[in-house]
Amino acid sequence: MKTLIVLGVVGAIAQLIDGSLGMAYGVTSTTLLVAAGIAPAAASASVHFAEIGTTLASGISHHKLGNVDWRIVRILAVPGAIGAFAGATILTNLPADVAKPVVGAILLTLGLYVLYRFLALGGRRPEFKGRVRTGFLVPLGLVGGTLDSLGGGGWGPVGTTSLLSSGRVEPRKVVGSIDTSEFVVAVGGSLGFLIGLGAAGIDWGYAAALLVGGVIVAPLAAWLVKHLPARVLGTAAGGLIVVTNSRTLLVWAEVPSSTTTPLLLTLVAVWIALIAWAVRAEKALRDDDETRDPPAGPAVAHDPVPARG
Repeated sequence: MKTLIVLGVVGAIAQLIDGSLGMAYGVTSTTLLVAAGIAPAAASASVHFAEIGTTLASGISHHKLGNVDWRIVRILAVPGAIGAFAGATILTNLPADVAKPVVGAILLTLGLYVLYRFLALGGRRPEFKGRVRTGFLVPLGLVGGTLDSLGGGGWGPVGTTSLLSSGRVEPRKVVGSIDTSEFVVAVGGSLGFLIGLGAAGIDWGYAAALLVGGVIVAPLAAWLVKHLPARVLGTAAGGLIVVTNSRTLLVWAEVPSSTTTPLLLTLVAVWIALIAWAVRAEKALRDDDETRDPPAGPAVAHDPVPARG
């Protein structure tokens, strides 16, 4: 029971990040499940089944707030589902001792990419400039969907970042559209895992705990997309993914604990320092904005100028 409660909290935190940034639910949840000793295919399967509910709740919330570009959703969803099904099929046919380092490496790479996105690029979000081409969206859906199943996450880091960098979609509609289309991707991945693993190979309790936690905070996350500093939350999520997957790879490689412990402590220290830097950077940015655009003072009444006769 204690494990399920912890997973519910994990699902809530992951959805809070995903719903406000358009990424990291699957990566964060799968990372923690794999770190807890769950087989990569079972972990990714549990996350994908949970995402069927969380993405549906998130999509409805984003739609109500006007955060969804339905043209993007229509074009992205089907290739994403096909890619997710293919990725699930590949993962379920990999031996566990091969899958763990492969998935760990994918998750570590995605974590570094999230950090790069929100540190090196400062969380900048391009302004809306036009429509995204279908020729760009279809391969994006295939690649994002495949990585999403292989790594238990990847739809958000690939899709959100690519759409933002295109400079052709409003930021809030990038997040809303990626979250909404992920419902179809989650269904495709779940079908692939169900066929590959069978119902007995999926821990339904874990999936349910992640689902409940995610559904509870989905409306809040959709609202926060306009208010939370993306740089701080993205840095926190990316650092968590890097630290936990570094541990997974070090344990798999049978690196002695005398080496593993100092390395992980160093990574944690760097992670904390990066979060602190992101907080300071956001504060400096707000202070600079307030200096440039000071709040208007109270209107000063002027005596009317008498007309000259």
